[in-house]
Amino acid sequence: MLEPTNNNELPPIPGKRYFTIGEVSDLCAVKPHVLRYWEQEFPQLKPVKRRGNRRYYQRQDVVMIREIRSLLYEQGYTIGGARLQLSDTQQKETNNCDSNTIQQLRMEMEEVLKILTI
Repeated sequence: MLEPTNNNELPPIPGKRYFTIGEVSDLCAVKPHVLRYWEQEFPQLKPVKRRGNRRYYQRQDVVMIREIRSLLYEQGYTIGGARLQLSDTQQKETNNCDSNTIQQLRMEMEEVLKILTI
């Protein structure tokens, strides 16, 4: 998933592996309690939890939060609408990936068939 273009006013995401909830809050201009709420509403958003239930977000989580923020705050979607939009986008990406994999497997099988018929 690409970083949404309408989040230009947000700071760039540093090249770190994990981010705390406070860092993500600053990077996405969203309060920490909103991030915790979004975790309940969006099944795609699952930060790693470590000792004491501390949340550690990865880069793809930050990008997902920015996407959710854009859908809700800038494009005017409801929580349910944003959830549907995200699941539709992920479904399309999965289908596209599956068709590419099938096409690649077919080409490889045709090559194997040529080798066997020689």
